[in-house]
Order: sequence, then C-alpha cells, then structure tokens
Amino acid sequence: MTPLLIALVLATSIAALTFVVGSVTAERADVRDSLRRLEGYQIQDVRDQEMLAPMSERVLTPLLGSLTGVARRFTPAGFGEGIAGKLVLAGSPANLNVDKILVMKLLGIVSVLVWGPLVFALKFQGIMAVAAIALLWGAAFLYPDVLLNRKIADRQKEISRKLPDVLDLLVISVEAGLGFEQALDRTCTAVPGALSDEFRRMLHEIRIGSSRADALRAMAERTSVPELRAFILAMLQADTFGVSISRLLRAQADEMRIRRRLKAQEIAQKAPVKMLFPLVFCIFPSIFVVIIGPAFIQISRSL
Repeated sequence: MTPLLIALVLATSIAALTFVVGSVTAERADVRDSLRRLEGYQIQDVRDQEMLAPMSERVLTPLLGSLTGVARRFTPAGFGEGIAGKLVLAGSPANLNVDKILVMKLLGIVSVLVWGPLVFALKFQGIMAVAAIALLWGAAFLYPDVLLNRKIADRQKEISRKLPDVLDLLVISVEAGLGFEQALDRTCTAVPGALSDEFRRMLHEIRIGSSRADALRAMAERTSVPELRAFILAMLQADTFGVSISRLLRAQADEMRIRRRLKAQEIAQKAPVKMLFPLVFCIFPSIFVVIIGPAFIQISRSL
C-alpha cells in the first residue's frame, strides 16, 4: 500500500501544481488582454508595458534596426532611392520596405559563411564545391531583386489586363451622363484591383488641390505601363485641345481591346518556340531510347 499511497500523493501534487500554474498564467493573460483594450491607460510597471508588445516587436525589431544601420552604412549612394522607386512600381507592398530589402541583401552577402560549410558537409569537392557555393551565394544575394521585380511584373500585368474593362465601364458611365471623376469613382468601386487603387489615388490628389494633368502624370510614373501611358497621354491631349471625353474614351477602349488581342496572339505565336527546348532536351531523348534502344540491343547481340 505504501508505494500506491506515494504515487497517489505525487499525482495529486502534480495535478494541483498544474492547476495553480495554469490559473496564474490564465489570470496574467486576462490582465494583459484587458490592459491592451484600455485606451489611454497609463501602465505603471515598465516590464508589464514592455510585455504587452508582441514577440516580433520585442525581439525582431531591435535586431532589424541594428542590421538596417549596418546595411545603410555599406550601401552605395542612390541605391536606396532606386529600391524605393521599385517599391512604388510594385504598389508599395505592406510587408516590404527599403530597410527590409537592404537587410535581406546584407544577409545574402554574409550567407556565404553558411553555404561553405554546408557544401563541404555534402561531400562536394573541387570545382563542384566552388560552383555550388557561388550558385547558392548568388541566389541568396539576388533573391530580393528577383522578388521585387516579380511583384512589379505581376502588378503591371494586372493593370494592363484590366485597363480595357475599366475603359468600357467608363464609356458606359460617361455616355450615361456622369462626369469623368464621378464615372471613374463608380468604376473603381465596381472593378477592384491595382488599377482601381491607382485611379482612387489620382482622384484623391485632384480633390486635395492637384490638377488633373499633374495627377495623371503622377499615376503614369507610379505604374510605368505602356498601355496606361498611352491612355494618359490621350487624356492630356483631350484636356489641352478640348476634345470630347466620351469620344476619346470610346476610341481608347477600342484601341485597348485591339492591343489586348494582338498581345494574346503574340504570346500564342511564341509558345511553339518556347516548347522546342523541353521537347528537344527532355521528351525526344526518352522517345529515342524507347524506339531505337531495342534495335541497338539486337544489333549488339547479333555482332
């Protein structure tokens, strides 16, 4: 009975200790949650005030700040401005900024300290080891640029694809009697996306005092899409020479549809050329092995 009694006492003690710890932890969590909801409440304990911040803000933010200082110290003059311009073309993503790009490139530079031991641990030797280290180091260093250029290309493609549809809705709204700004506002509500966001920003700039021409030029610089640039140039000429907006929009909508059809035909004509390399290097060798392989086997046996 004595071992059973001891085990029962230990189990009861562990359960009680677990209950007490869980109760204290839950109580502290409730207190911190209540303190987060209180606006303007002055916390007296500095430690509790610091613990209210999330883990990423308490740990990653100071580390990111120190790495940002090092990255900016060794960054060439004008490099940050170039990244800022690319971020504008990418639509100013919420999870990317200039400091993060610089830190990612800094980590890519120092990543050679990781790739070297990793490559040698995988039994690479000689030229293969050097090539593997160079390939991994280059990929780590160029990854931020590739990521940013990909976001820019995706955004420009989306804007170019949605521009004809937006112009069709603008034509319908203007011909129904709405002004250009009112029709643009209704169209942006009906067609969400990057192009609508740019038009909303243009309307906001007009409402705060900027001229339509300046707002259109600023939108062209933020997007750098050839089709949108052509539309903006036509709008500027219409404002200068007093051309009817409805006729201009109708002509631009027809032209954009023709451009989209021609671009689709161009992509379709490029497909056979792009398929040639996978066919030659991947599919044809296996077909040759299946077809000619048995003949070679029979010839070798007969000889």
